Amino acid sequence: MMSTIDLRGRVLGVRELRHLLPRAEFDVAAAVETVRPLCEDVRHRGAQALYDLGERFDGVRPTSLRVPSAVLAAALDTLAPDVRAALEESIRRARIVHEDQRRTTTTTTVAEGGTVSERWVPVDRVGLYVPGGRAVYPSSVVMNVVPAQIAEVGSLAVASPPQRENTGVFAGYPHPTVLAACALLGVDEVYAVGGAQAVAAFAYGFTDGEGEDAVVAEPVNLVTGPGNVYVTAAKRLLKGLIGIDSEAGTTEIAVLADDSADPVHVAADLISQAEHDPYAASVLVTDSAGLADAVAAAVERRVPATKHAERVRTALTGPQSGVVLVDDLDRGLDVVNAYAAEHLEIQTRDAAAVAARVRNAGAVFVGAYSPVSLGDYIAGSNHVLPTGGCACHSSGLSVQSFLRGIHVVDYSRAALQEVAHHVVTLSQAEDLPAHGEAVTARFDAS
Repeated sequence: MMSTIDLRGRVLGVRELRHLLPRAEFDVAAAVETVRPLCEDVRHRGAQALYDLGERFDGVRPTSLRVPSAVLAAALDTLAPDVRAALEESIRRARIVHEDQRRTTTTTTVAEGGTVSERWVPVDRVGLYVPGGRAVYPSSVVMNVVPAQIAEVGSLAVASPPQRENTGVFAGYPHPTVLAACALLGVDEVYAVGGAQAVAAFAYGFTDGEGEDAVVAEPVNLVTGPGNVYVTAAKRLLKGLIGIDSEAGTTEIAVLADDSADPVHVAADLISQAEHDPYAASVLVTDSAGLADAVAAAVERRVPATKHAERVRTALTGPQSGVVLVDDLDRGLDVVNAYAAEHLEIQTRDAAAVAARVRNAGAVFVGAYSPVSLGDYIAGSNHVLPTGGCACHSSGLSVQSFLRGIHVVDYSRAALQEVAHHVVTLSQAEDLPAHGEAVTARFDAS
């Protein structure tokens, strides 16, 4: 089912590996031109455009753009007890992990009378996007909201597409489980807006209605959360007007395994990621041809029995998925570091030691009992992670994503005078003499 790339006997550099390894095609540039008129429509027509685009793309005209508090409460009241318990535990663990990511002000004394401090200040307002296409993602509510709350962001808004299948009080609104997750986290500003138009709504803001009953959605400073290629394209288009967390592509898993790995575990993990999307990437890197064969056999057995078998089979047989054979784990590490997977599992002997040598991954899952599914929901880690090889330069969502470091410079007269000649020298070297004069002016009169 999965194609094989045999790299045994070859020592390749990063450039060659990136060329040879399977990767999903993700043409954001082309999608930008598709979403540009949609974003302009939202910019100029505001709420009316959002209603029209919701009807066009989601197949349902939102009842209202902002979800009423009574609907949020109803979603929580009707949430199945076992789902509520699981979400509450997911929130609890996420808070434990993200609390430890808090930043504190640091002050460095550079010279007597001269200090530089770094203050960490949250952005004023963020828009958190929760997708709602082939699956329901209350877990993405948790992953976006918890770090923003711990960062002490002053204003949070969530957007998620209205669901055509909703009935009763939830008709025209996002999935009730998503709404319930928002209610559990105390988020009361939730909008029934999806896709590129949601990013535009966050970026430009809008007013829905008139007079005292008008709903005013102020623009945000930062937009976070995963989405399809059109959501990503809107992020790229509007970056600068807003900050973004990343340009997330289709999801991916890489598994680095040796002959000690259980092929059933590996097969189940590859299938679980393929379940997301026909373009999801599942890659096995191994130095054991025997394991590769056993995994292939297990995949063939398990795929027909899984609920989304057609979607899984399409993903596993696509050019973005495959098995990579290597000579040994050293070469395997070269491969996974070049690939820079969103999710990387290490299923080898002494997995912790091997994992410690990983340099590029959104998140690393160590050993047989740390599957990606654990991180998706309840490990405490964040599942909003860089994709498409971006883990070689970017991090997953965290408290840090919602903070800005501001340097505060505080020098006394004596401390400035001590280095004034250096400022003058460097300003003259750069042919910017007024820079130096801004310093000497403070001492000329004395």
